[in-house]
Amino acid sequence: MHKKNLLIKITILIIFASLILGACAPSKSEPVTLKLALLPVLDTLPIHVAAHEGYFEEQGITVVIIPVSSAPERDSIVSAGEADGMLNEVVSTLFYNKDDVQVQIVRIARAATSEAPLFRILAAADSGINSVEDLKGVEIGISEGTIIAYLTDRLLKAEGFTADEIASIAVPKIPDRLALLGSGELQAAMLPDPASSLAIQGGATVAIDDTSHPEFGFSVLSFRKETIDAHPEAIEGFLAAVEQAVEKINADPSQYADLMAEKGLVPPPLMGSYQVNPFPTAGVPSQAQWDDAVEWAMSKGLLENGVVYQDSVTAEYLP
Repeated sequence: MHKKNLLIKITILIIFASLILGACAPSKSEPVTLKLALLPVLDTLPIHVAAHEGYFEEQGITVVIIPVSSAPERDSIVSAGEADGMLNEVVSTLFYNKDDVQVQIVRIARAATSEAPLFRILAAADSGINSVEDLKGVEIGISEGTIIAYLTDRLLKAEGFTADEIASIAVPKIPDRLALLGSGELQAAMLPDPASSLAIQGGATVAIDDTSHPEFGFSVLSFRKETIDAHPEAIEGFLAAVEQAVEKINADPSQYADLMAEKGLVPPPLMGSYQVNPFPTAGVPSQAQWDDAVEWAMSKGLLENGVVYQDSVTAEYLP
């Protein structure tokens, strides 16, 4: 009887220990889901390629793309916490973080080089504007308080323009700027590429582009600080997948012609002829680039106080 009772006690202890060990053992976690609010622009191609090639899945993350048609729609979704990340620029990051740090830039998405422009100030076909000097006093179509306005000021001032010689008119939507430039109702407009390439195909001419001052022209990838703090490994995996996609695109961008068409990243009339320039490898904006955007925003009365670079830009998660 004593042996039988001892055996029962030992059996109970073994079962109890197994239950405790089972409870303490790490469970297989579900993949982290990152939601991104993305405009239909070429800058997002590496994200679409990473999804298409399964690179995100290889990193153990799920990426959900939320298509947006405008920057205000994107900002509304991100501010409401309905998206974790986005494609944006330094100027919009300043506005997110002017009171407290809401988002952080984790990577440059696309950038101008001395050979390849990202933004152009174009002149209408019959405007009589033949050089950058001819833009003095001419109203240039822009979207106010954005990278478009910032670049217009910076490019023209770099060419020696005074503030009084720079004129602009608000035309927030890119399709509207494109149409008004094509009809001649706008004499000049600032447009991103490839929309600017479409305008050139329609007869517009280049007054100036950011190849002359490539330090001003770039877009970025940003995530909500709350998401970064909660899932740092997922951000690292996301950026590793994007880097893999960039390498694949830069090796042969033509292999993704169908994907670009499907996602509406290149205007249909340009498909087959448009040259996709190399995407930048891993990096973030410099302190000087950040400080210049802060100075511009404050000079325009868009910011009352500066925003600290280290709070808003991080290279910690780059591969």
